[in-house]
Order: sequence, then structure tokens, then C-alpha cells
Amino acid sequence: MSGCPGKSSWPELVGKDGEVAKTTIERENPNVNAIVLLDGTPVSSDFRCDRVRVVVDSKGHVVRPPKIG
Repeated sequence: MSGCPGKSSWPELVGKDGEVAKTTIERENPNVNAIVLLDGTPVSSDFRCDRVRVVVDSKGHVVRPPKIG
């Protein structure tokens, strides 16, 4: 995460609603685009300073700390 501007992780959002988490992340770091994904969805392994994946369960709750990547 070094070299990426702004806040880079949000452990306090685990258990919260994914859409609320997305809004919070984008408000706290306007340099990123938060993307809500269902746990188990295939994703690329490339690292990007402008992306935060918000991984949610079937009820829409965040299952792990969102972070830049």
C-alpha cells in the first residue's frame, strides 16, 4: 500500500452493509473506487492504488477488511 495516497484499509467496516462500506470508503479516500463483490467472485491479482474491493457475504455484509489493491 505504500505510495498510494490517503487511507488504505478499513477494518472497522467488517460486518457492515457492503453498500454503506462502499460509500464510507469513497468518502474517506476520494482517490479510490470501491467495488462490492460477493465472496468467492474471481478477481484479478493486479495491484491498483485506485481500487478497493469490498467483499460481502450472501446477506451483503462485509466479510474481511477492505483495503487498497
